[in-house]
Amino acid sequence: MFKSLVCCLVVIFSCLAQTAYAKTILVFGDSLSAGYGLEPHQAWPIQLAERWKTSTPQLKLVNASVSGETTQGGVIRLPSALRAHQPDLVLIELGANDGLRGYKIPSVRQNLELMIQKSIDSGATVVLAEIMIPPNYGPRYTQSFTRMYADLAQQFNIALMPFFLIDIAPNQQLMQPDGLHPNLAAQPKIADFIAPFLLANINE
Repeated sequence: MFKSLVCCLVVIFSCLAQTAYAKTILVFGDSLSAGYGLEPHQAWPIQLAERWKTSTPQLKLVNASVSGETTQGGVIRLPSALRAHQPDLVLIELGANDGLRGYKIPSVRQNLELMIQKSIDSGATVVLAEIMIPPNYGPRYTQSFTRMYADLAQQFNIALMPFFLIDIAPNQQLMQPDGLHPNLAAQPKIADFIAPFLLANINE
């Protein structure tokens, strides 16, 4: 009888461990999500994860963002992240570094396509973060670059999240001196912007 009770307890605790989080969200981005220039725990994904510990404890948010990441680097890194975290939703926030370096748009698009498809094949829902870049390379390049995200969202029938720095980047009080990265004061505002898109799509 004692052995049976022990076996039952083992099964119960095993089930509880597996269902502690109902769903996992993977943030897969670059310095805009990694918290460049800040302490790692100050980045918006970590701030959002801390909020959800009490308000939405069934969701686990994992930040797998790396400063300086390009879409090509993302293609290489994504499979191991998918295996490790087995996410239900992947937020792909990449492309800014490609655009700032003037990489050819077809190559960037192909990399994003590969990441979207790999995520879908893993069983995850995908939210694609639109990226806008400074007009260094002229309107033709910058407009085509941003339009690529809408085209991809339509191609794969996935959610497109508008550029989350659209109202933050013009405000110097919310940006670091480099003019490219949001500062600490901007992080909760970014979390406020992004959270509804994640919640809306994780529940589908």
